[in-house]
Amino acid sequence: MENKERILEKAHDLFMQYGIRSITMDEIAAQLGISKKTIYQFFTDKDTMVEAVVNELINQNEEDCRGFSLTAENAVHEIFMAMDFTQEMMKAMNPQIMYDLEKHHPVAFKRLKQYKYQFLFSTIKENLERGAREDIYRTDLNIDLTTRYRIESAFMPFNQEAFPQNKYPMNQTCQELAILFLHSICNPKGKKLIEKYLNERQKNFSNEQKISS
Repeated sequence: MENKERILEKAHDLFMQYGIRSITMDEIAAQLGISKKTIYQFFTDKDTMVEAVVNELINQNEEDCRGFSLTAENAVHEIFMAMDFTQEMMKAMNPQIMYDLEKHHPVAFKRLKQYKYQFLFSTIKENLERGAREDIYRTDLNIDLTTRYRIESAFMPFNQEAFPQNKYPMNQTCQELAILFLHSICNPKGKKLIEKYLNERQKNFSNEQKISS
């Protein structure tokens, strides 16, 4: 693996676990066993490193979302696929990361907002329209309003005043909010699919527990 890729990977892992502000360039260099000078060959400062980490994360998420849309059995299944991916990603994510981005890294935060209100908006809107065509979502939904609601609710777990991590783990909270959202937009046919995929997830979880024990 090239030095730049190693640096980005380590920075990503540390930022996700501890937040951005608490991690210094010295810490990243020490973790990699390289000099800080080596890091500065690829990144002029911490801001540019954070921007690179955020861009890489967003690009990967966009690729995954496109894959979910193409391979999902239906609109409900697409949300379950995205939910499983998000839940796994958030297991090791420090909620402080969003605050750090907004307060200390405005360029990276602006890129995140662009991702939310352009790519995510389009993806969610297309999913709502797909569900209506498949006759599993309610047909009386205000698509624009529902799309905006879903975007904001997806980021609610980062609000530590409303959802403190010690009481509401982010991965579990994201799952619960996604299920609540699905129940709010599904018709009776769609609600049966929710139960189907929840049962499948529970069976898979039980099988994994048996294997691990």
